[in-house]
Amino acid sequence: MKMKENCPEKKEENQRILSADEARQKGKSLRKSCKRSSHGNWQYTKDRDHIIKLLKEQERIRIRELIPVRHQRMSASPFAFYRGAAVIMADDLSQTPVTGITVQACGDAHIANFGAFASPERRLVFDINDFDETLPGPWEWDIKRLITSIEICGRHRGFSEKDREDAVLAAARVYRQSMQRFSETGNMSMWYEHIDLERMYRVHEDELGKRKARKIQKTAARTLSKTNEKAFAKLTEVVDGQIRIKSNPPLIVPLRDIQVYGDKKRAKDTEQIIKDAIRSYRRSLPRERRILFDRYRVVDIARKVVGVGSVGNRALIVVMEGVSENDPLVLQVKEAQASVLENYLGKSAFAEPGRRVIEGQRAIQTASDILLGWASIQEADGVQRDYYVRQLWDSKGSINLDKISIYELSAVASMCAWTLAHAHAKTGDRHEIAGYLGKSDAFDKAMLRFARSYADQNERDFKVFNKWYSRSSHASN
Repeated sequence: MKMKENCPEKKEENQRILSADEARQKGKSLRKSCKRSSHGNWQYTKDRDHIIKLLKEQERIRIRELIPVRHQRMSASPFAFYRGAAVIMADDLSQTPVTGITVQACGDAHIANFGAFASPERRLVFDINDFDETLPGPWEWDIKRLITSIEICGRHRGFSEKDREDAVLAAARVYRQSMQRFSETGNMSMWYEHIDLERMYRVHEDELGKRKARKIQKTAARTLSKTNEKAFAKLTEVVDGQIRIKSNPPLIVPLRDIQVYGDKKRAKDTEQIIKDAIRSYRRSLPRERRILFDRYRVVDIARKVVGVGSVGNRALIVVMEGVSENDPLVLQVKEAQASVLENYLGKSAFAEPGRRVIEGQRAIQTASDILLGWASIQEADGVQRDYYVRQLWDSKGSINLDKISIYELSAVASMCAWTLAHAHAKTGDRHEIAGYLGKSDAFDKAMLRFARSYADQNERDFKVFNKWYSRSSHASN
């Protein structure tokens, strides 16, 4: 595919690469035009009716019958609302100061979008696990979204202001200090660094204590057990000798039942769309992965509602079978649209949103799913739609933030901050960022101020949203 002329990967042939010391000095000089303390500024604005317009615009091309599910999930709490409101925060962040240092931004780096999963070597690692909004952009936007999510999660759990402050400051400090260490590390060594959860609980077993170490071990075992086989067993049943995905509308609707919500033509069109998408996806895989993929055949397909912010996007699960029913593969095919950051940072260098997601994920993650790919097809209504594909369960584990303790919140927040710093160090100029952040706690304190102010803003926005949601729900009834 032809790249845009402004693609971030492109460099002038004769452009001299700055030494680490020179880049750090350059980053330090940026404090004059963009003070570190300025990142803490967020001025609450009363007129927030525009946030509903932003959400409506984002939902314009989503599946209409699923929009109420999205709204219901976002209305559950300020934390749930925050998770679904990446488009609102992107709009707000576009008005905040930045240094001009670009990284491959996650775009939605809140605490719930980090988790554990198995690397291709079957080691349990901790990393970012959502890339729907990824785009080259300011590193500040990612860290502000993460830090604020820690404060909001702490409020959601009812933790004290002092406990929340400790967790937020710990995360900001870990991000800053990790960037300093990455700046002092060689390129290859830095690239290969990762959080190995199995090694972590063995090395730190004594300081964690037996109870906490056992809890981490159980979490690791539970995560490693979330395999294709387990997904296959949970999602399917045998009917008249045929393997079928269980129906659980509106969350899981097998392709054969979609006509209940539409018509037979729609079901037939959808079936053809999936076949075209799978063929397109196969072409995106490296040759050796195609050989592996070709050893499976499609058994059944269903529509599946996922997440909070993603609800309404087309998402499907494809159940496949290998040498026998004991050799399953379950894929998630998820619609990719323009990143919420593109309105403020310009269009992606990749024409296909699915490829934007996958290329961003490969750049950011330490170890990615071996079957990551994308598809771009023209559907029956003449609209070009894009998808990305990954394994549904490949030993993936999420954090139960509804039950997390303050100790666990602080520990997880710090791991998220390290992970985000590593992603930014891999894809941006880590020396410049390290030079800008420095060794004092000036940036940490700014992040604490921003997190508190924006968490207040989020609570007010949540009230605006719920007031609108209540009115629109009554009107539809």
